[in-house]
Amino acid sequence: MSIKNNKLLIVEDDPGLQSQIRWCFEDYDVLLAEDRESALEQVRQHKPAVVTLDLGLPPETDNTSEGMATLKGILEIEPNTKVIVVTGQDEKENAVKAVGLGAYDFYSKPFQPEIMSLIVGRAFRLLELEHENKRLHNSSSHEHFNGVIACSSQMQSVCKAVEKVAPSDATVLLLGESGTGKEICARGLHVKGRNNKGNFVAINCAAIPDNLLESELFGYEKGAFTGAVKQTKGKIEHADGGTLFLDEMGDLPIALQAKLLRFLQERVIERIGSHTPIPVNVRIVCATHQNLREKIEKGEFREDLFYRISEIPIEIPPLRDREGDVVLLAKYFFNEFNEHHGGKLKGFSKDALSSMESYAWPGNVRELQNRIKRAVIMSDEKYITAADLELDTAPAERMNYNLKDIREKVERQAIIRAISHVNGKIAPAAELLGVSRPTLYDLINKLNIKY
Repeated sequence: MSIKNNKLLIVEDDPGLQSQIRWCFEDYDVLLAEDRESALEQVRQHKPAVVTLDLGLPPETDNTSEGMATLKGILEIEPNTKVIVVTGQDEKENAVKAVGLGAYDFYSKPFQPEIMSLIVGRAFRLLELEHENKRLHNSSSHEHFNGVIACSSQMQSVCKAVEKVAPSDATVLLLGESGTGKEICARGLHVKGRNNKGNFVAINCAAIPDNLLESELFGYEKGAFTGAVKQTKGKIEHADGGTLFLDEMGDLPIALQAKLLRFLQERVIERIGSHTPIPVNVRIVCATHQNLREKIEKGEFREDLFYRISEIPIEIPPLRDREGDVVLLAKYFFNEFNEHHGGKLKGFSKDALSSMESYAWPGNVRELQNRIKRAVIMSDEKYITAADLELDTAPAERMNYNLKDIREKVERQAIIRAISHVNGKIAPAAELLGVSRPTLYDLINKLNIKY
C-alpha cells in the first residue's frame, strides 16, 4: 500500500447506514461492499488502507461467522490493512475476538459520526507512521538518524538533543553505561551534522594498547620507530571532513591527553616523526561510561580536557529506566534474528515478556540483543520462554514513598506495556488494562504518553 493511500472500504449491508457512513467520510476515497465476496474483491483490486467491517453480514446477519471470515480474508490478502470492526452494543466479546484475529479496533453501534471519524482518522495516521518508520529504517545512513528503536520519553529526549546539537560544531560528550547505544547516537550526530559527507571514524581508547594509541590517532612517518616501514595516516586524518568518535574516553592515557587537548584547541596535528603541522577539519564526539569528575579528582584525567570535550554532554539512560523500550526492542531483535534463522518461532511467551520487563539489564541493549539471539538459535518450542532467555529472577526495585509519584509511575508503566504488547492498538490495550477506551485516552493525555 502506498503511503498516500486514501482509500476507505465500508463493508455494510444496510444501504441507509452505508450512505450515512459514506457521507461522514467524504474527504476519503470511499469504496463500498455489502458482503464478503464483494469486500474481498474490493481489497484485491483497490488495496484500501482502512476498512470498516460490520460483523453481521449476509447471509447470516444474526451471527458474526460471515464477518469473522471476511476479516480473515482481508488480512490474508493485505496484512497491513487497518480493519475496524463494527458490532452491536452487547457484542463486546465478539469485538475482542475480532481484535485477537488481527482487527485494528472496534466500534459499537449506534453510529456516531464524531467517534467513528476519530477512530478512522487515527487508523490512517498510524499507517502513515508505520510507513514513515519503514522508510527511515530502509534509507541510507547519510540521510537519516537510524538505529534508535524506542518509544520511551527518556530516549525521545535523547534523540531530540542529538538532532538539535548535530548541526552545530560543538564537541559532544555522550555519557552512559556500557551497551546503552552511545555509538548509535554518535552516528546520529554525524549523519545530521555538517560533516556528514566525510567519514565516520570510531576508535575505542580502551581497546588499543597505550604505546600504540598515539600512532593510531595521529599517524606516523616512515622510520619514526621500529616497524614504521611507510608513511601512515592516523584516525584523525582519516576523519578529515567527517566525524571522529572517541569511545571509552576515560581510558585515554594521561600522557596522550595533553596532545589531544592541543589538537582540539588548534585543529592541527603532527604525525609521529614529523614536525610538519597538518590542519584537520573534523567533528569530535567523545563517550565514556566512567565518572570523569572522579577521575579528575584522582589525577587520572585532565580537567582542561574534560571541559573541552564536554561542551554539550548528553546522558543516555540505561535500558531499565526506559519505559516500554524493553518489549519494543525485544520484538525488533526477535523479528530480525528469527527471519535470519528461517522464521521457525512465533514470538515470546507471557513469562518471557514479564521477565524481560522486570529484569534490570545490567548489560543494557547489548545484553538484550545477545540473549534474544541465543534464545532464537537454541529454542525448540514455538515461543521463547523466560528459561530460553535465562531470566529467572528479578531484582527488587528501589522504593519511592511518594504516593502520587508511585501511582503515576505505575499507571504510566502499565499503559505503555499494554500498548507495546498489542502493537499500539488502543482497544485491546484497554481490554488488557480493564478500562474503557475513553478512560484510556484520558489517561494517555493526562500522563502525556506518546505511542
